[in-house]
Amino acid sequence: MIRLENVTKFYKHKGVKKYIVKDVSFTIPRGNSIGLIGRNGAGKSTLLRVIAGTIRPDSGRILRRAKVSFPLGFQGSFSPHLTGEQNVRFVARIYQKDTRELIEYVREFSELGRAFFMPVKTYSSGMRARLAFGVSMGIEFDYYLVDELTAVGDKRFRVKCQEVFEQKLGTSDIIMVSHSAKQLKEYCSVGVLLEEGDLVYYPNIDDAIALHDRNMSV
Repeated sequence: MIRLENVTKFYKHKGVKKYIVKDVSFTIPRGNSIGLIGRNGAGKSTLLRVIAGTIRPDSGRILRRAKVSFPLGFQGSFSPHLTGEQNVRFVARIYQKDTRELIEYVREFSELGRAFFMPVKTYSSGMRARLAFGVSMGIEFDYYLVDELTAVGDKRFRVKCQEVFEQKLGTSDIIMVSHSAKQLKEYCSVGVLLEEGDLVYYPNIDDAIALHDRNMSV
C-alpha cells in the first residue's frame, strides 16, 4: 500500500506557484495496476518521482508499505561518471539485493557487452534505457513505476523485455504514465486523473481516459 497524506508539491515560475498536487490524501492499494492520466505539463512524471521518493513533497508525507521501484523510463538516477557495472552495484546496495547476482543479471539482460564496464556518460539513450530496464527487472518490487514504457533495441530485444515485464505483473502492480491510451488499456485496469492539483480515482480505466479526452477537447 502507498498512502499520500496531505501531500503538496509545487514549483515556482516567475514568482507564481504551479501546483502538481495540493493537499492531497490518497491511498494506492495493492491488487490493481493504475494508469496515471493528465494533461501535458500537469506533473504526472513529477508525481511519479514523488511517489518513488526521488523528489520530496513540499509538505505532507508518503507512506510506503511496499517495495516501490524508481520510475522505468527515468534514467537520471544513474551517475554518468560511473560505469554501468558500478551503477548496478550501487543500486544493489540501496535495495539490499545480492550485488553479484544483480550485476550478472543486468549484464546478461542488457546485452551491453564491454560497454557495461564503461562510464554511463558514453552511452546512447538506448543503452541507458537497456541498463535501466535491466536493473528494474532484476529487483522484485511490489509496485513498478512506469514513465512512458518505450520500445528498446531491436525486435528480438523488445520481445524479451515485454515477456519479462509481463511476468513481473503476475505478482506486482504498476503505476503507469503514458500518452498512449492503447498502452494504458493494455496494462492498467483502473485510472487516476491528475487535474489542477487533485487526484480522482476511477475504477475503470476506460472512464478515466474518456473524461481526460473530454477535458482536452474543452
